[in-house]
Amino acid sequence: MLYMVHMQVNIPETLPKVEADRLKAQEKAYAQKLQHEGTWRHLWRIAGQYANYSVFDAAGNDELHDILSLLPLYPYMSISVTPLAQHPSAIAAN
Repeated sequence: MLYMVHMQVNIPETLPKVEADRLKAQEKAYAQKLQHEGTWRHLWRIAGQYANYSVFDAAGNDELHDILSLLPLYPYMSISVTPLAQHPSAIAAN
């Protein structure tokens, strides 16, 4: 099942820079691992924001929740999820 996920990152200024840098490096490694596995299908930055729109392929809501909650920056994110369905007019559907 495909999901469009909007992630807005809000790292507090009180978090030490060395800790923030460590979390960002872990986040990048985890995101790239999921992309190589085909779970994180698309990752798009929102210009001018520390945010993204992504498309995930997960078996269901519980699996997606598990994937997102393992993101190292998860405690500092606001996340919204939209389940996706194939549109009948899409070329890919034909």
